[in-house]
Amino acid sequence: MNKYLKMVLYGLIVWLVPFIISFAFVDSQGNFVIDETFFKSIMVVTGAFIGVILAVRYFRDVETNYLNEGIFLGLIWLLVNLALDLSMVYGGFFQMSVTQYFTDIGMRYLSMPIYTIGMGYALMQNAK
Repeated sequence: MNKYLKMVLYGLIVWLVPFIISFAFVDSQGNFVIDETFFKSIMVVTGAFIGVILAVRYFRDVETNYLNEGIFLGLIWLLVNLALDLSMVYGGFFQMSVTQYFTDIGMRYLSMPIYTIGMGYALMQNAK
């Protein structure tokens, strides 16, 4: 599979899994059935777990330029996830403004390039 297609598909999966899991914690009116802070923690942990699994899987096929791959992978995932979420905000699925979205949710996606760049850096150091 083309590496760019793989980056985008993995980015979609990183977004989709927590999105699907979130339905277990929201009722039909869109209200949380658990504490909102606990819900957000579950989503962060779920996203990080899936993200690390997919980043490890992605890096199995990388043989050089680990740091550059980590930077690019993290940025692609960040853009894919922000685009999907913002389409939900603009589509009315998330009842919040764009500013509120970035303060409540959007900033959390910065963890994606943090761990993909970290993996790329560690692999680069290991390859020396």
